[in-house]
Amino acid sequence: MSKTYQPKKKKRQTTHGFLERSSTKSGQKILANRRRKGRARLSV
Repeated sequence: MSKTYQPKKKKRQTTHGFLERSSTKSGQKILANRRRKGRARLSV
């Protein structure tokens, strides 16, 4: 049985990266919530 998590830098960035989050309304909401909470990292 293979492991389910096969890390890829490209995939990680294009799915959860800052530019990706910034580009959509819902993503901007996520960033705003994380800023409000005071997260050290807003995104990957």
